[in-house]
Amino acid sequence: MSSKPTRPAVTRLSDLKSGDRGTFFALLAERTRGATRDGKPFYTCRFRDARRTATYMVWLDGPYFQACDTEWQAGQFFKVRALYGEHERYGPQIDVEQIRPVQDRDATEGFNASDFIERSRFDPDEMYRDLTRFVETTIADEPLRRLTLGLLARHGDRLKRLPASEKRFYVFPGGWLEHTLSVARSAVWLADYYRERYADLRPPLNKDLVAAGAVLHDLGRVAELEPGPGPLDPPEGTVDGRLFGHLFLGRDLVRDAAREQGDLNPELVRLLEHMVAAHLALPEWGSPRLPLIPEVLILHHADDLDAKMEMYARCLTRDAAPGPFTERDPALGRQLLKGRQL
Repeated sequence: MSSKPTRPAVTRLSDLKSGDRGTFFALLAERTRGATRDGKPFYTCRFRDARRTATYMVWLDGPYFQACDTEWQAGQFFKVRALYGEHERYGPQIDVEQIRPVQDRDATEGFNASDFIERSRFDPDEMYRDLTRFVETTIADEPLRRLTLGLLARHGDRLKRLPASEKRFYVFPGGWLEHTLSVARSAVWLADYYRERYADLRPPLNKDLVAAGAVLHDLGRVAELEPGPGPLDPPEGTVDGRLFGHLFLGRDLVRDAAREQGDLNPELVRLLEHMVAAHLALPEWGSPRLPLIPEVLILHHADDLDAKMEMYARCLTRDAAPGPFTERDPALGRQLLKGRQL
């Protein structure tokens, strides 16, 4: 008695190692038409899950060129069986053996569109708890600590779902928390270092102000951005966000909450508002004022470094361009060197 052939087990694209053959669901993130030197058309297709993007070259004489040319669309889900590899020059690649659009019955094998939403590597609930613990253990000024914790609690559910920015860095749900927690830790480390190095400053560097400013510096994103209409759609700017931007909106949130609480030192509130409003530092970056206190300078560089590091890492890990350099990253305005051994 013959047994019914079993279907290959479904895995994740991001779980495959170089040389593995696997069956997985993938989102067609990009489909770009090109031509060879002798004029023959081809497509560069980039398939991804929430953690990895891999390139599939669809050549004119290949089995799927006609379907790619006339049927496939970016944003479409597929069930794929392919050999996965990591090319030294071209990055993650797949050699497709079988492919078809996702069907309703694929839900029985675990397909869920929400699995393809790019998100933070870290759990948002845990990051939120870490951020509140940071505030509780770092900010000594009790009214300022209550103000900061109160603003986090008031907007916590939304902050767990927000990106850090709309298009440039940490552009995924949970990105706001990942970025803010990293900036806060770096900024406080810098405050401790420079407070000791410049111990003769009067008044001394205000570590509480640095910590609160770092936690609240991008709070205005809650009023600037709305989650996209669908789970795979990017966030959209609100009317107020487009009119005023997150710096002014964040300053207003801090000012209103401080006025409502009523027991903060007025000078501390004014300096905290300056932290929020001036942390971008440069007018060409949208800052309405230059940093006028050293605490903003510390915050600015911690913020800029963390944003840039995420942008560098994203560019280097996802690029599939040939040669030793990445494609030009539009946000960074440059190509990065990836062909290095050290």
